[in-house]
Amino acid sequence: MEREKQLPPCPLCLCGKTRNPMAELNKVGLLVQDAAGRVLLCRKDHATSLLILPGGRIEDGETDMECLDRELAEELGPVAARNLQWVGVYAGVAHHDDPNIRKTLEIRLYRGELEGVPTPSGEIRELVWFGRDDDLGLLTPIFVECMLPDLRRRGIVSW
Repeated sequence: MEREKQLPPCPLCLCGKTRNPMAELNKVGLLVQDAAGRVLLCRKDHATSLLILPGGRIEDGETDMECLDRELAEELGPVAARNLQWVGVYAGVAHHDDPNIRKTLEIRLYRGELEGVPTPSGEIRELVWFGRDDDLGLLTPIFVECMLPDLRRRGIVSW
């Protein structure tokens, strides 16, 4: 895959694969922004009522790009990620509406654009463009506590 060659190798190791054996959940996420700087987020139909980034769990043997392609097709319909840039790795505890469920989470985040019109598909029931005037309480703790401060510091988001 041509765009795979343009992205950095896994910073955790040099294997080319992306699973962190220390995390219970290994995911790849995509940060998509509109012209106003709002971020595209998803609301799932189970597990959490909070908004999450498009993307999902890396399956055994998958690269980041294979995972992202599969998850975007499952969640957003016939779209393709374009102009991808590596953002970073974020770790925390996955949010679940059931407080008895706690799993460690690592998200490998990319920034890019979508080709095609995203529509809620599969387990996604709603897509939201989230911005400056929206309630941070609707976001997962890993987004608010880990990602957002870093994205602000680096000038990727301004809200």
